[in-house]
Amino acid sequence: EVRPKIFVIENVRGLLSPLFEEYRLEISKQFAKLGYRTSYHLLNAADYGVPQDRRRCIITIVQNSIDATLDFEVELFKTRPTVGETLIDLMKMNGWQQAEPWASAANGLAPTVVGGSKKHGGPDLGPTRARAVWANLGVDGRGIADSAPSPEFSGMPRLTNRMVARIQGFPDTWNFAGGKTAAYRQIGNALPPPLARFVGEAVMQTLLTARPKQVVRA
Repeated sequence: EVRPKIFVIENVRGLLSPLFEEYRLEISKQFAKLGYRTSYHLLNAADYGVPQDRRRCIITIVQNSIDATLDFEVELFKTRPTVGETLIDLMKMNGWQQAEPWASAANGLAPTVVGGSKKHGGPDLGPTRARAVWANLGVDGRGIADSAPSPEFSGMPRLTNRMVARIQGFPDTWNFAGGKTAAYRQIGNALPPPLARFVGEAVMQTLLTARPKQVVRA
């Protein structure tokens, strides 16, 4: 009914696997009937300044009546921010004495933040494989903390919701509704805002430069 010139759907990277090839073809077929062409893109939030290896499938659907192709080519971040440098100030909030050594050792990208599904139990940083990556970064992924480590804390700290939100690229001013578990599900199930902004700006730029497609008559 609205007939947008362009719209975007986001999904998990698994949608691009060979297992779902027929499903993708059916999606494209249905949109073609409505006068749209469909493209699939795999984008990693880490390439857009997010300290997390988070790869997402971005589906772009463009109306056949306009001559436009979304351009997702961009000068990517040459130096990706690490977990340590992203969270050091939050880890220091309660005076943790080991915050600096911890940040130096947490010198890599976070794995994909999970836990957005209601089928998942309480808030934690994911299944065994993800927790192992977190452990290599000096983070206990078995749960979410209520606050930053105390001055005398020893061992691997857990992240707070605010820390996880920053790993997702949310500004610190963003408020999440509900209790700890509800807030964590909102954070874990989100598309990182820096990546969402990039996709939105690409759509806007395409719309600003798009031209009506010329109809060729015999």
